Amino acid sequence: MLAEKLQEIKERYEELNALMGSPEVLGDQKLYQKYATEHAGLKETVETFEQMNSNVQAIKDAKEMLEGKDEEMRSLAKEELPILEEEKEALEERLKVLLLPKDPNDDKNIIMEIRAGAGGDESTLFAAELFRMYTKYGEDHKWRFDILSSSPTGLNGYKEIIFMIEGASVYSRLKFESGVHRVQRVPETESSGRRHTSTVTVVVMPEAEEVELDINPDDLRIDTFRAGGHGGQNVNKVESAIRITHIPTNTVVSCQDEKSQHKNKAKAMKILRSRILDSMIREQEAEIAKERKGHVGTGDRSEKIRTYNFPQNRVTDHRIGLTLHKLDLIMEGQLDELIDSVSTYFQAAALKAGV
Repeated sequence: MLAEKLQEIKERYEELNALMGSPEVLGDQKLYQKYATEHAGLKETVETFEQMNSNVQAIKDAKEMLEGKDEEMRSLAKEELPILEEEKEALEERLKVLLLPKDPNDDKNIIMEIRAGAGGDESTLFAAELFRMYTKYGEDHKWRFDILSSSPTGLNGYKEIIFMIEGASVYSRLKFESGVHRVQRVPETESSGRRHTSTVTVVVMPEAEEVELDINPDDLRIDTFRAGGHGGQNVNKVESAIRITHIPTNTVVSCQDEKSQHKNKAKAMKILRSRILDSMIREQEAEIAKERKGHVGTGDRSEKIRTYNFPQNRVTDHRIGLTLHKLDLIMEGQLDELIDSVSTYFQAAALKAGV
């Protein structure tokens, strides 16, 4: 059954190779992009399947050598066989993960919200540092950032910052970042040298396109107000800031970063659509978790997922029990090891649950 499924995927991969080289497809950029995206999504599965076929043939050859009369070859086969069997087991597990149903949102852009939590000024400063960390990580992946809404403080921190990230596999890489991020360090303003603990909340939502989420204009209440700056002074003398309330879900979004009311409304609607879609996704995950009698998802947002301990240059992800002593590098955007470990953990959980 597994072999048949993998053979079908390989045949489709080869078919896509041929299609992408045809004049008809090359002349239609939209169709070419569609096939190229599907092709890229199958590549790792096909390559792993081919490795598996080579491994199976190598095991067969080694077993034949064991039955031969050449003592040297028999000795060599005896050494190689356990290694090949172990490799086969690892490849089988990898293929099972690759054949898991793909999250339909994995290739989407995201809207990320970072909010200061407990800890006063120190929390707002760390919110700004997390924003910088994700920005640096995104730069390495050639992602694009667009700030949709922000509430900066006079100390170069953020009470809240909401931004869009566009690029390849953004949601796939960052979807497990939602939750409470805790920081432990001695603030620069602390004269006694006492270590403080502060928290910041991160929310990751897939971008919702207008075509996939139809919002009835009659369900919206739109209010305008003057944009305010630090200390409450008016930035604009006109009511350019926008507040949109989605009445059925009581979802409220405000946006005042732009001087144009039209631009603020467009950004607010982006955030609103994504929040509603995210809420729908979480309801589905809750149902799956209930049916499986175990958690399969991204984790509760009130859950403390990670601690950043600056005195010890240590970061710990509490969901998987992983501790890395390279916080300095992680804050510079070197997140791949951390993100890969968390993704592998949740893939294994989904596989175990039979999802």
